[in-house]
Amino acid sequence: MFMPEETLKKQRNKYDVDESLESEFNLAHLKRSGRYIKKYSKQLIAALCYSVISIVAGLVYPYIIKIILDNLVPQKDVAGMLIIGGICIILFIMIMLADRARGIISAKVGQKIVSEIRSDLFAHLQTLPFDYYDSRPHGKILVRVVNYVNAVADFFANGLINIVLELLSLVFILFFMFATDVRLTLLVLTGIVPFAIYVQIIRRSQGKASRAFSNKTANMNAYFQESIDGMRVTQSFVREEINQATAQGIASACRSAYMRMVALMYTMLPSVLIISALATSAIYLVGVGHAMTAGVIISMGVYCGRFWQPIQSLGALSNQIVNTASYLERIFEVMDTPAAISDKPDARPLPPVKGEVCFKDVCFAYEKDVPILEHLSFTAKAGDSIALVGPTGAGKTTIVNLLARFYDIGSGAITIDGIGLYDVTLASLRSQMGIMLQDTFIFSGTIMENIKYGRLDASDEEAVAAARVVHADDFIKLMPNGYNTYVTERGSSLSAGQRQLISFARTLLADPRVLILDEATSAIDTKTELLVQQGLQRLLKGRTSFIIAHRLSTIKHCDRILYVSERNIAEAGNHEQLLAARGLYYELYQSQLAD
Repeated sequence: MFMPEETLKKQRNKYDVDESLESEFNLAHLKRSGRYIKKYSKQLIAALCYSVISIVAGLVYPYIIKIILDNLVPQKDVAGMLIIGGICIILFIMIMLADRARGIISAKVGQKIVSEIRSDLFAHLQTLPFDYYDSRPHGKILVRVVNYVNAVADFFANGLINIVLELLSLVFILFFMFATDVRLTLLVLTGIVPFAIYVQIIRRSQGKASRAFSNKTANMNAYFQESIDGMRVTQSFVREEINQATAQGIASACRSAYMRMVALMYTMLPSVLIISALATSAIYLVGVGHAMTAGVIISMGVYCGRFWQPIQSLGALSNQIVNTASYLERIFEVMDTPAAISDKPDARPLPPVKGEVCFKDVCFAYEKDVPILEHLSFTAKAGDSIALVGPTGAGKTTIVNLLARFYDIGSGAITIDGIGLYDVTLASLRSQMGIMLQDTFIFSGTIMENIKYGRLDASDEEAVAAARVVHADDFIKLMPNGYNTYVTERGSSLSAGQRQLISFARTLLADPRVLILDEATSAIDTKTELLVQQGLQRLLKGRTSFIIAHRLSTIKHCDRILYVSERNIAEAGNHEQLLAARGLYYELYQSQLAD
C-alpha cells in the first residue's frame, strides 16, 4: 500500500516520543536505593573479599617474572624455578576459585535485588488509579518494570563492587609498581592528565547517548506492545504495511541511538591503548637508557598495561552510574506517583452491608472544567435493581466507577447503608461488590482458574454452580478438557459471548451484596440472553444491582430505570412509568422497536 513519506514521518513521530527526565544526575536517587543493598551487605563484602584475593594473586605474576629474570635465570636455579612454578599453579587455582565464588554471590544478590525492586514497583502499580494507565503507553510502563530494574540491579550487584575493585586494583598495582621502581612509576602516572581531560570531554556526550538509547528502546517497546494488542484491528483494516513502515522507522531510530552510544563507548579504548603504548615505550626507553635490569623493565611494562585497565573501567563505570541514576529516577517516579485512590488514615473496614446506596449532590470531571456529572442525587434501596440508560458518553459507566471508587468524586457524597465510601477501606468496599465492566478480560490459565479469580477460596463445585446460573456450563462442558481447558491471554480462543459468560460467572462467584453489570450481556445472543435473564432473576434477589445496558429488553424488569443525560438524571421510574411519560426513555424504546 502506497503512503506518502510525509504521512509516514508523522505516523512515526506520533509514537517516537521520548520521555524527558525531570532532572539531570541526582545522587539522592542512589542514596535512596541503599535500602535494597544494606540487607545484602555481608554477601557483597564477601564477594569483594574474593575479588581482592583474585586481584592480589593476579598482580603477583609480574613480580614473579622480575624474580625469575633477575635472580633465578642468571643463577640457573632450577629448584627455585620449580618452586615458583608451583606457586604460579596455586595462584591460578586461587584466582579461578575466587572469581567463581564472587560470580555466584553477585548473581544471587543481583537476582534478589531485582526481585525486591520489581515486587515493590508492581505492588505500587496495583494501587494506582485507572487514569494513570489511561494517560501512558503500557509498553513504557513495562520497560520500567523489566529493563530498567534489570539494569539497576546489575549495577548494585556488580557495578558497585567493580568500582571498589578497580580502585583497590589501582592501589595494589601502584604498590607493586613503586616496589619495583619509583622513577618508572612516576613516568607512567604522567599519562593520567591527558586521559582525565579526554574523559571529561566525552563523558557528557556518553551520558546523553546512553539516555537517548533508553528512550528509543522505551518507544519501540511501547509501539510493539500496542501493535500486538491491536493486531486484529490492524489486519482488519489492512494496515500491515503501514505499521511495518512505522516500526522500521522507530527501530531505525533505536539502532541509530545504539550505534552512537557504542561509538562513543569505544572511543575510550583506543585512547587508553594509545596512552598505555606511549607509557610502555617510555618505560623501555628510560629503562634501557638507565641500564635497568630486564626483569624490572619487563615487569614494569606488564604493570603499566595493568595500570590502565582499571582506569578505563572506572571511566565506563562513571557512565553506568549516570545511567543507573536516570533509571532510578524513572523507577522512583512511578513509586512516588501518589495512589490517588487510597484509604484515609482513619479508614475502617466496611461491615457486612444490606446494600442501600445513596448519591448526594455528586459532581465529577475527568478533566478540569469538563464536568461529566453535576449535582447528581439518587437513592437505591437495599435489594433494588437499578438500570442506567442513556446516550453514549452521558456518564453511566462513570456512576458505577465512582461507586466502586475507581475514581474519586469532585464533591458531594456517596454512602452505602449510610456509611461514606471514603470512611472505609477500599478492600472491604470492593470485596462486597461484584463488578463486571465493559472490557471483559480473561487471564491465561484454565477456565476454572478464571472463574475462581472472583473468589480464590471457592470450591470447584461452587465455581461450576456459578457457571450454571449464567449458562456458561453449557459450552464449557463441551470443550476438550471441560473446566480444565487452557485459554490464552484475553481469551482469544473463545468467542466474545463465551468470554462474557465466564466473566459473569467470575463475578457471581464472589457472592456480592452490590452487583455492578456494565453491558454484561452485550456480546450474548438473544437466545442465551433469555436463559441468562432467568438466572439473573434468582441472583439479583436480595442484592442491590446496577445494570448498564443499551438493549432495553435486558433491563425492563428492573425496579427503577435512571435515564442519564446532560450530566444528571433526566428521568427516573420503572419501565411502565417511563413509557407512559413519553419522554426520553419512551423515544429510546420506540427507536429500538423500530430497529
